[in-house]
Amino acid sequence: MGDVILTMKGIDKSFPGVHALDQVDFEVKTGEVHALMGENGAGKSTLMKVLTGIYTKDSGTITYEGKEVEFHNTREAQDAGIVIVHQELNMLGHLTVAQNIFIGREFKKGIGIDDKKMNEEAKKLFDRLNIDIDPNETMSNLTVGKQQMCEIAKAISHEAKVIIFDEPSAALTEAEIEELFKIIRDLRKQNLGIVYISHRMDEIKVITDRVTVMRDGGYVGTLITEECTKSDIINMMVGRVIYEDPKQKSMVAPDAPVVLKVEHLNAGKMVQDVSFELKKGEILGFSGLMGAGRTETARAIFGADPKESGDIYVNGEKVIINSPEDAVNHGIGYLSEDRKRYGIVVQKTIAENSTMACLEDYMKGLFIDKKAEHDVTQKYVDSLATKTPSVDQLVVNLSGGNQQKVVIAKWLVKNCDILIFDEPTRGIDVGAKSEIYKLMNKLTEEGKSIIMISSEMTEILRMSDRIVIMCEGKKTGEIGIEEASQELIMNMATREIS
Repeated sequence: MGDVILTMKGIDKSFPGVHALDQVDFEVKTGEVHALMGENGAGKSTLMKVLTGIYTKDSGTITYEGKEVEFHNTREAQDAGIVIVHQELNMLGHLTVAQNIFIGREFKKGIGIDDKKMNEEAKKLFDRLNIDIDPNETMSNLTVGKQQMCEIAKAISHEAKVIIFDEPSAALTEAEIEELFKIIRDLRKQNLGIVYISHRMDEIKVITDRVTVMRDGGYVGTLITEECTKSDIINMMVGRVIYEDPKQKSMVAPDAPVVLKVEHLNAGKMVQDVSFELKKGEILGFSGLMGAGRTETARAIFGADPKESGDIYVNGEKVIINSPEDAVNHGIGYLSEDRKRYGIVVQKTIAENSTMACLEDYMKGLFIDKKAEHDVTQKYVDSLATKTPSVDQLVVNLSGGNQQKVVIAKWLVKNCDILIFDEPTRGIDVGAKSEIYKLMNKLTEEGKSIIMISSEMTEILRMSDRIVIMCEGKKTGEIGIEEASQELIMNMATREIS
């Protein structure tokens, strides 16, 4: 690590009803990867938005390259060399890679755009990052991992000196994460200062030099990564011990009734002859590598995608599900992995989102019974421990973990007995994860049944009573939690069935 390039001292920021940042300190050195960690709502994103000019700080100082600075927008920050690579990619799919990288800063030839020059400059950026991407390729043809690399190239094109990675690995495969880490290590060697925001504890130990922890808008402390344990970081983040031991045995009685039976389900290439049963009070884990067909199976069961053939039984009765409305009417709720696209309407309130799936139950004539809507929403805000000033808060203002709780509340208000949780803790921190896990266990104790799709092996082993493993659209195995291990699951997850 080199000299300090960026220092934030005593940063304070309040919004109506929320003290978002309380005297926060943070620094970055050249040639270091500095993790910024904390539960959802701890203030990490707000701190970075203050740094890059999206928000104006109430007090405190920012010193960059030895001078006190205050940026008024992201363009000013970018021009100074401070750039964010966002978790949610901001690329335009119909444009080429090079056009995306230089959008708004196109090279000109006369009055026209010089695509040849842009392709050449993009190629230089990719060479610097040691990655092989055709600058002339249409962006939508790239994998999410490759699109992420293009975002990094775009950041470098601003002659970045400090790069902020916000949850960069959330949607990447293991192989793509390895590629990302290679690039980050190369950037570190080039003396850039790197801020790495992530909830994945294992990554922090692999890729970072120091860790700064925030909690409830305040600064908790900074640790040298190689000198601390995972438990040290978690304790600082949540202020309590969190246990992550695998489940030792199934919590489901052997004679528990089957609530959902799927036989010979087919839906395109990604769902081929899939059969399984879900019992009352069970958490049935679905494991497999990205592209295994787990989400596609869930969407076909829920009626979100058309199925070609196969039978679905709910509580022993054969049902016809051609749409999500059919599924909901049969007591099936689906929490999508992409909650912002399919789960919630972020510009509506918590109350409006919570009753969305059963609004007709809260109508008085032509009008919504606001008191009844408020009361039922408050009940689930309390039981799920959703952090919010009120049920009238817009969902867009909530942290990722709390947004996930609103999606869960929507299906609980509807009283669905079968819940499909697709990547239930993606993008949320270890404390919020623990709360979601407790909630899932509580739901099954109350008689709900859960299908849980997860790409995190520790989550599968911690939560599942039984595990279905998929590969290339086919079910390749099914095991009880008593016999499950990472090695056995991975063997099945990479074993194609002809």
